[in-house]
Amino acid sequence: MTSTLLDQLVTLRGIESNYVDAWGNPATVDKDSKQKLLKAMGYAVDDSDKLQSQVEQEVRSAWLTPLNPVQVVRRGEAVNVTVRLPIELVNDSYNVAITTEQGEQIVQTLVPTDGELLNVAEFEDGEFQEYMFTLSEALPLGYHDLNLLAEDGDHIADMRLIVCPTSCFKPADIEQGKKVWGLSVQLYCVRSSRNWGVGDFTDLSELVRDAASHGAHFIGLNPIHALYPSNPNACSPYGPSSRRWLNIIYLDVTALPCYEDPAVQEIVNSNDFQATLEHVKAVDYVDYEGVMQLKLKALNAVFDAYRSKYLSKNTKQNKAFKAFVEAGGESLDMLAVYDALQEFLSSEGKPSWGWPVFPARYADYHAPDVAKFKKANKERVMFYLFCQWQAALQLEQAQQTALDSNMMIGLYRDLAVGVSEGSAEIWGNKDLYCIDASVGAPPDILGPLGQNWGLPPMDPDKLYAQRYQPIIDLFDANMRAAGALRIDHVMALLRLWWVYRGDNAKLGSYVYYPVDDLLGILALESHRHQALVIGEDLGTVPEEIRTKLADAGVYSYRVFFFEQAEDGGFFSPSHYPEQSMSTLTTHDMPTLIGFWHCLDLELGKELGLYPTDEILSTLYNDRHINKQAILDTLHGHHSIGEDVGRRVEDVGMNQALNFGMQKHMATGSSALLSLQLEDWLQMDKPVNIPGTFNEYPNWRRKLSRNLEDIFDDQNIQQLAQELTQRRNAASN
Repeated sequence: MTSTLLDQLVTLRGIESNYVDAWGNPATVDKDSKQKLLKAMGYAVDDSDKLQSQVEQEVRSAWLTPLNPVQVVRRGEAVNVTVRLPIELVNDSYNVAITTEQGEQIVQTLVPTDGELLNVAEFEDGEFQEYMFTLSEALPLGYHDLNLLAEDGDHIADMRLIVCPTSCFKPADIEQGKKVWGLSVQLYCVRSSRNWGVGDFTDLSELVRDAASHGAHFIGLNPIHALYPSNPNACSPYGPSSRRWLNIIYLDVTALPCYEDPAVQEIVNSNDFQATLEHVKAVDYVDYEGVMQLKLKALNAVFDAYRSKYLSKNTKQNKAFKAFVEAGGESLDMLAVYDALQEFLSSEGKPSWGWPVFPARYADYHAPDVAKFKKANKERVMFYLFCQWQAALQLEQAQQTALDSNMMIGLYRDLAVGVSEGSAEIWGNKDLYCIDASVGAPPDILGPLGQNWGLPPMDPDKLYAQRYQPIIDLFDANMRAAGALRIDHVMALLRLWWVYRGDNAKLGSYVYYPVDDLLGILALESHRHQALVIGEDLGTVPEEIRTKLADAGVYSYRVFFFEQAEDGGFFSPSHYPEQSMSTLTTHDMPTLIGFWHCLDLELGKELGLYPTDEILSTLYNDRHINKQAILDTLHGHHSIGEDVGRRVEDVGMNQALNFGMQKHMATGSSALLSLQLEDWLQMDKPVNIPGTFNEYPNWRRKLSRNLEDIFDDQNIQQLAQELTQRRNAASN
């Protein structure tokens, strides 16, 4: 009985038993792995009686709920709603009252038995029946409320009804065949003569202006999600505290109002401050602790001056701040309280890396002691609210600079696949996350050992029960101040590789998500924000998701080095899908110089990333073969001249080969071409090595030149001009 029940639960909860691996081979998920994932979802898999009771209660609870929590439909589709009622009530008459997002009221009378009988269930307290009925009126796009009312007007149940476009937004020029290029940059890497040791939003505006003047139509960013001001060395942009809010390290303090206040100037001009500032600007790797220390000192003084001048009075600035806080709701308050609490615990010398080590009374945002802390530390919470407000304003200014510079897209932001275990996002909504599991990836070419990213996954059933609000909020927040959104690991809309706490990454399994609903919401938010959507569809990708993404108007992500034919040759970029963004490398790959000189393989060997010498030897051999195939491709398409040799043994990476590869990509059919600033600067060190933590300084390596100098380089000016010419020639 228990074995059968477990098998049913595995199927019911979308846990995969079989899949195709990265090499095209069938793979089977271990039975123990599936049971552990059920355990992570909250099932008592080790107690058969308790498990039986738990499942029976879930089934009964579903039948006692007259309406589903949420339903997603596409515009033009019939809206079929299901209702579950005790058998003695199914012949009664009810009113279905719909309030559209636009404020329109629609009422329809319903007698359940006039609809289609779908299912019947019987419990100790009687029989229940489920019927389906069709709404008679078409609904506009948006988020609507549906209420089921008795004839006397008493409320019985309610649900959210989401009406979505069939596909995501596309800019008119791009839809008509225009081909554009842009630069991809890790914002923290940017050097400039004026920043404080880390790239900031003013640098971003400057980069936007310079790139636009040389033909670029977008700047692609790393995730700029909120991290941990009191734990600045937790610096991975892909392990954030909240994906809805911003990393305040990117604030340009010097551009804030009240920065010129004498109290602020006294701090920033002190000898100690200037000495630390000189250090963090000079080092080749971002000193997150030093930078955050400086910024918090200055931000504290700016906030004190601003609060005294504006927030303590009935000013337009105070009204704007309060409006921002009100719009941010519980999510913004949660982050600000978390940051203030983590700061307090750190100052007390108590464990504070994340809520799992907070004192028990503070381990949940909704706890009474947290409310008391918030009240007692009102000004400190307000400080972090203020920082988020100013960060949002500076980011909006960068996007406005892009629009003023006639960029077609402007900023494209990056949505990380999850939040870290100790995050504010989980602290405030633990019911949504399975904290005994982590997102990762099965063994593949980039990670032969598999990957465990330390990001607890959302429970698909709880996401559904919460009416998809967390996903709606994520898409909405990350499309603000942007013309495009890149979704990291876009397969997460269909399935995620879950790994149970403490297990090897290869012992996980895929868990499925309601992909059609999520794509519908993505399309709706895309149109609301007029933001194009790019899906990072690398790794182990089932064909079903590629087709769904394409039909939903999501742009595929095509990396040159992965676009190989069965004979080992590289496909011409002219064969890439038009609905795609092409690129040479990514933040998880070596730079062009690193790839060509096998520096990534050398580093991987030093760091122990390859289980055997045989695997490493195979990788070296494959790299040699691939490099020859790349030379053959580039010469075959006349993308490089005869000054670049034809035999790989004779050719090192130089500017002619580097720029030739970039110009080769510009002739392609992808609507978007993204090129990494590191490759423009011919840098060798990677920004991140997947599968490492402290072994390599991930997310810290700075660019080799100051921002002000990059576009003064005549070689770069010439490259940008040729990229623009080739993109224009490739346009329909």
